Amino acid sequence: MLTAADLKEGMAIRIEGQIYKVLGAESKAGAAKLGGVVKTKLSSVGTGHIWEPHFRPQERIEEVELERRMMEYVFSSGDTCAFMNPETFEQLEVSKAVIGAAEIFLQSGMQLPVEFFGGEPLAVIFPEAVEMRVSETTAPAHAQQETAWKVAKLENGMSVQVPMFIGPGEIVRVEVKTGRYLERARAVRKRGA
Repeated sequence: MLTAADLKEGMAIRIEGQIYKVLGAESKAGAAKLGGVVKTKLSSVGTGHIWEPHFRPQERIEEVELERRMMEYVFSSGDTCAFMNPETFEQLEVSKAVIGAAEIFLQSGMQLPVEFFGGEPLAVIFPEAVEMRVSETTAPAHAQQETAWKVAKLENGMSVQVPMFIGPGEIVRVEVKTGRYLERARAVRKRGA
């Protein structure tokens, strides 16, 4: 058991038999006799619904220990994504609801940690940023201001705003949470061509 004041993003807790992932927790100090409050943002593991309860800082909450295994993404089919354990080659289907909006960033062969509770997958942990190839955009313009942006379509079909100097075929880093362009990863050029 832990107190609400100890809650941190990424933890898993059980409230009234339901498992939740902590998406955020913020403590607010109270005045005088008021003891303060811990504002949380929780995601139900079973349904994906977001709940934003408030707790007293000293309120006891049951923490759930999760097992974490590295898994390799293989393919998507219907409402599930197939992952494989690279050591045992055992395959596992994970619901797209568990993966969430970040599913668009999955690439065949990508290895990601998957969190389990009681043998069931609860979450797929993505890095903060992924590298994606630009499949379509206008030709790069180097004389433009650095604050000018244009639309680029990535290999996964997603459209993002990129600086004018980015051209088709280049690899860019994109933030997983927001889908926002971060930087150029590396230029793809054929030498001697």
